[in-house]
Amino acid sequence: MHNDELLTVAEVMARLRLGRSTVYDLIRTGRLPSVTIGRCRRIPASALGDFIAEQMERAA
Repeated sequence: MHNDELLTVAEVMARLRLGRSTVYDLIRTGRLPSVTIGRCRRIPASALGDFIAEQMERAA
């Protein structure tokens, strides 16, 4: 396993400029992978990068 930065939902919201419910919907539908540590939800930075790249490919 490689070392990967874990982002909070709030950090993902800020980076994507989306609301909390939209980010949680992306997580719930599996479009944005995440991990749960205790009661905290975290999104690997690489997963966010992959999500953005996928969206860019779809838009092209």
